Amino acid sequence: MQKKGLQLLQSLTQAHSVSGHEDEVREIFVKELKDHGTLGSDRSGSVFCQRGESGPKVMVAGHMDEVGFRVQTILPNGFLKMVPVGGWWGHTLLAQRVEVKTRDGEKIMGTICSRPPHFLSESERNTVIGVPNMFIDIAARSRAEVESWGIRLGDPVCPWSPWTPMRQKDWYMTKAFDNRVGMAGAIQVGQESEADQCQLIVAGSVQEEVGLRGAKTLAAVTQPDVAIVLEGPPADDSPGMPLSESQGMIGGGVQIRLHDPSAIMNPRLADFAIKIAEDEGIPHQVTVRTSGGTDAGSFTLANEGIPCVVLGTPARYIHSHNAIICASDYHAMVQLSLAMVKNLDQQAVDELTRFL
Repeated sequence: MQKKGLQLLQSLTQAHSVSGHEDEVREIFVKELKDHGTLGSDRSGSVFCQRGESGPKVMVAGHMDEVGFRVQTILPNGFLKMVPVGGWWGHTLLAQRVEVKTRDGEKIMGTICSRPPHFLSESERNTVIGVPNMFIDIAARSRAEVESWGIRLGDPVCPWSPWTPMRQKDWYMTKAFDNRVGMAGAIQVGQESEADQCQLIVAGSVQEEVGLRGAKTLAAVTQPDVAIVLEGPPADDSPGMPLSESQGMIGGGVQIRLHDPSAIMNPRLADFAIKIAEDEGIPHQVTVRTSGGTDAGSFTLANEGIPCVVLGTPARYIHSHNAIICASDYHAMVQLSLAMVKNLDQQAVDELTRFL
């Protein structure tokens, strides 16, 4: 199943699914899980597959969207201005390829540009250029030509980066590991889990990158008793990071996140995950973060409060065109997710929120 999991992950990373336009990832989700349970969606576009008729509702969820852009202006000479969707760092953008997706589904290649450095002052060359001073060149010669190609204001713009196996065995580079690792993992759990002591819900939320939005409506529709959030968090093992403090090393195993500014994970559920990882010999690394956030930030506040934990596949250079993961970390995330689902019976779930 590991080979099939990587093939699934490859297809998901190549999907064009910027926040608010998650259709291509949703199509893969439906195709892969249509024979594994009852499919449903909320009115925001989040999607889920549910099976089982008794026991606690155990959700395993990732978010379908990726960071990208939308067409903000079509200039008279055929260039496009863009508005960012999600968090981008100006250093990563110039000279990178993107695809503009029209209403008809056609994808038109372009590159992100700015005024050439030859025409900048020294102070301008030494300053990070912001998105408002960038544009997309799609080789059009006029606004009329752009419009004749079907491009309209608001069209989503997605990074273009092919799936690339690296020289290091089982390492891969492409866009959108945040959070296609989570979506691939959730789908695999839906396909492979044999747990019968719970009602399993595997799900994909929309618009996580712009404020953890889809998780709010997803929780309202599915009413889970516990949530395992699968993510592609930033690795912290590259130069400039203190390796003695690393909690997200490539090849170090699945991350078990206890804390970030968006959510304090249920301590009992976090301990439950750590114990299972230890008992099953699953490589793992425990993480406490001082920045960032995940859909757990919405799930923990939804309904009467949903106990959550975040499991992650560390990825270098997320929110860029070229992120890197190690497949063994991804497989460890799936393995731990399956083991947790198998062990989350009614008694275990009740103990997570027994305070009196």
